[in-house]
Amino acid sequence: MLFSRPTIFVCLLIVLLCFLVGPYLIPIPALKDVVPPEELADADSRFVTIDDVKVHYKTTGNGHEALVLLHGFRASTITWHRVFAALAENYTVVAYDRTGFGYSARPVSGEWGNKNPYSPLSQVDQLITLMDSLGIEQTVLVGSSAGGITAALTAVYYPERVKALILVSAAIFQGGPPRWLRPVLRIPQVKRLGSLAMRYYYIYFFDEVNKRAWHDPSKRTPEIRDGYRELMKAENWDRALWEYVLAYEPLNLGKRLKEIKIPVLIITGDDDRIVPLRGSEKIADQIAHADLVIMPDNGHLPHEENPELFLSIVNTFLEKNL
Repeated sequence: MLFSRPTIFVCLLIVLLCFLVGPYLIPIPALKDVVPPEELADADSRFVTIDDVKVHYKTTGNGHEALVLLHGFRASTITWHRVFAALAENYTVVAYDRTGFGYSARPVSGEWGNKNPYSPLSQVDQLITLMDSLGIEQTVLVGSSAGGITAALTAVYYPERVKALILVSAAIFQGGPPRWLRPVLRIPQVKRLGSLAMRYYYIYFFDEVNKRAWHDPSKRTPEIRDGYRELMKAENWDRALWEYVLAYEPLNLGKRLKEIKIPVLIITGDDDRIVPLRGSEKIADQIAHADLVIMPDNGHLPHEENPELFLSIVNTFLEKNL
């Protein structure tokens, strides 16, 4: 016998102690050169407090119909910068940073009560409260990637508030960590190191992660790259991303898509490597009356990569259905 039973027991005990105690011995240095997110805001930025969270938004246009734009994971209102003004030629347009992103506040565990502001349903309630504060009774929701989850959930839970739905590479069937992994992420030792892992992953792989969202990464201008990188100047950006991941719940959204009866447009790029084409096709399978448009030679962010074609598709849909 290579090892005696007492030796094996001691080895297992050491491994267990390393797992239980080790994570608490690893220092988590403070982020450097970060500021409160509102200090990074633009001249046209506005803020409203919703459930003790300071939410950043921008609005322009004075059309009779309103459009509310919802960005995806790791993004912000910047994702709409190439279509924002053009949409405002015919509509009142609102783009906002969901809790934990962009210039909105980034609360961390212990700073809220029973209602986790990162949970999917809290995100829906924040959207409805934002609409109320702006006097928007009904709107067209345009959700990109993870923002498509919030948009679709709102259409399910508040159908009277949504006039039409536009889902752009929506992460409804790809969103969040796998089911088997979620309990592991909530283990205290894992939770403690999660934000640190998130921090170094995005610091060292930032450019590679963002390139994967494009069919042709050469189209990313310095303005686009710098705009996304600026989001890492906001304090607690790493912890907020981690809180968002921990709060994810699927809520059987995929099975509830059939409840959506309003006009729906699904847009995706044919070279989406974040939410593959099949993900958007599955949404279209569940919403039988939805229009599915596949933009050629585009990746995960067709509104950034080919704004002219994107606007043409969206305007055609809106003119037909509003």
